[in-house]
Amino acid sequence: MRRADAVSGDLADRVRHRLATSNAPVTAGAVADAVRAEAGGVIGDTTLLRTIRVLHQEFVGAGPLEPLLRDPATTDVLVAGAGQAWVDRGRGLRPVLIDLPDEESVRRLAQRLALAAGRRIDDAQPYVDGWLPDCGASGSVRLHAVLSPIAADGTCISLRVLRPATHDLDTLCALGTFDRSMAHVLRSLITARLAFLVVGNTGSGKTTLLAALLGCVPEEERIVSVEEAAELQPGHPHVVRLIARPPNVEGAGEITLRQLVRQALRMRPDRLVLGEVRGAEVCEMLAALNTGHDGGAGTVHANSPAEVPARLEALAALGGLSRDALHSQLSAAVQVVLHMKREPDGRRRLAAVGVLTRVGERAQVVPAWHHESGWLPGKGLLADLLKAREVNPPW
Repeated sequence: MRRADAVSGDLADRVRHRLATSNAPVTAGAVADAVRAEAGGVIGDTTLLRTIRVLHQEFVGAGPLEPLLRDPATTDVLVAGAGQAWVDRGRGLRPVLIDLPDEESVRRLAQRLALAAGRRIDDAQPYVDGWLPDCGASGSVRLHAVLSPIAADGTCISLRVLRPATHDLDTLCALGTFDRSMAHVLRSLITARLAFLVVGNTGSGKTTLLAALLGCVPEEERIVSVEEAAELQPGHPHVVRLIARPPNVEGAGEITLRQLVRQALRMRPDRLVLGEVRGAEVCEMLAALNTGHDGGAGTVHANSPAEVPARLEALAALGGLSRDALHSQLSAAVQVVLHMKREPDGRRRLAAVGVLTRVGERAQVVPAWHHESGWLPGKGLLADLLKAREVNPPW
C-alpha cells in the first residue's frame, strides 16, 4: 500500500469512530467536519479530498450505488461481493464498475442501508428485507441484503427501484403495450365496474397497467388503494393511498396490508384496490369484493392467467381460508384477469385477457384474448359480463 493510501485509510478509520460515537445525524456536513477535525492539517489536500469523498459515499445516501439509482432507466442494482455489480436499465443485467473494493466496504454499506430502512443486519441476523426512504432514486427502493459467509462469495445487496406508475391508457397504447381496439375493451371493463386482477412476472408492468386503468374511473368515484410501497399514482382526482409499514429495529410498529384492507373498507371506497396481493390479505380483499364493492382491482405475481386460482389458493391458506372457500369466493368476486408480459427487448405488453368463472367446484380462467391469436372462446363470456352491466361490448 502506498503511504498516501495508508494515511487515508487510517484517517478514514478515525473518522468512522468519531461518527459512530457521535449522537448527531450523519450528514454530508458532519462527514466533512469529522474529516477536518481528525486530519488536523497533517495531510495533503488530495488525500483529504479523497477521504471526504470515500466517507461521504459510505455514510450518505446509497454510497457508490447512488449514481446508478439516480438514472431514471435503472430498475435493479445488484452487488455480489467486492467489486461485483450489475445494473438493469430495462434491457437485462449489465456489469458496472463501482467503488466497493473489499468485503468490509460492501458489508458496511449493507449495514448502513439496513439501518436507513429501520432494520438491522449483523452476524446474528445475516439477512434483511426492507424499504429505503431516500437513496437518490425517483421512486421507492426495496432493499435485500445477505452477509458473508451466508453469501458464500461475499455480501450481496439487491436494490429494486419501484417508480410511481403514472402512464394513462393512451400513453401505453402509444408505447405498444396494446392497440387501440384493446384500449376500448379495457375502458369498457372500468365502465362496467368489473373486478379484475393484473398478473405477470416481476417487472412486467402490472402496476403501470393498473394505474392507467384506475385513471379511467369516473371522477365522482372514490378510489382507496392499499400498497406495501407507494407506486400507484393514477390520474384521478380522488385517490386515498394507504401504505403498509414494516416493523422497526425492535420488531414493533408493523402495519400490515391485511390491517389496511380492513381500514380501507371503513373509508367509503367506490373502488377498493390492493396494489399487490401477496399474502393473507387476499382473504379480506375477496370478502370485500363479495359484499357490494364492485370494480375492485389488484395485481398478483403469476406466470399466466391459468395459474391465478392456484396462486390465490396458496395465499389464502396463509389466512386460514380453505381451498373450497377460496374458489367459491374467487369465482364470485373477480371477473377478469389481465396478463402482462415483459419481452426480451424490455418492452411490456398486454399478453392475454381471461374470464374467471366457476367450473364445477373450482374457479377457472377461460382464455378470451391473446396478443398473437386474437379473440378466443372466452370472448362470449366477456361479452355476457359487459351486457349484464349494461355496457355494449366494443367489438
